[in-house]
Amino acid sequence: MRLSFYLLILCLLGLLSACRPDQIEHIKNGQEIATTLEKMAVKRILPADLLKAARWAGDSLTRTADRELRRVLAEKLQAGGVAAALPYCRPETFAVTDTLARKLMATARRVSSRPRNPQNQAALSAEELSPESEPLARRPSAAEFTYQRPIVLDNALCLRCHGQVGSEVATADYQLIKKQYPQDQATGFRLGQAMGLWRVTISRDGVAELYTMRTRKVMKPRKPLF
Repeated sequence: MRLSFYLLILCLLGLLSACRPDQIEHIKNGQEIATTLEKMAVKRILPADLLKAARWAGDSLTRTADRELRRVLAEKLQAGGVAAALPYCRPETFAVTDTLARKLMATARRVSSRPRNPQNQAALSAEELSPESEPLARRPSAAEFTYQRPIVLDNALCLRCHGQVGSEVATADYQLIKKQYPQDQATGFRLGQAMGLWRVTISRDGVAELYTMRTRKVMKPRKPLF
């Protein structure tokens, strides 16, 4: 069966190569055939290419989560204030985040030296917490990549739960926060300040697949000659 498949591919290649450029348009499903052949082409992906793809994957996953968090928080705060929004400040658990993480073969978590949930506690350096720090992709092993970038408080809505208690965070809201998170440390932040880090682990296969998808050439439809 595999031999027959490869013979079919060779026949298709021969058919395409035998045609002049102005004749390829007339081959039925020519564009789909060319795209399929491009997908099957063996590509050599260099280590630097994989690091670039790991950066793409981390950026895509964390920024998707951040966008969804802003949308959900705006909706919940308007509907029921901090009490309604508090359970949703976990963008790594959102369905859209989870779907993309599965596609990328990745896991994402948030960590902080001043977390709300003690499970997110981590010792972070001043350099890691600099709002100007660039996203960083590494390859600690042959099988996986890691990515991290600062979580910068860039949305004024977040100050209602993470700003100064008594002014930006209402006293009643802070009591609600402390009731749910007795060890809370995540207040007193200012706009533009880094609150923690996104840390993402991505499998080598997920990174390679993303790189292939992002760099694949797709034939554009051509106008008919007649």
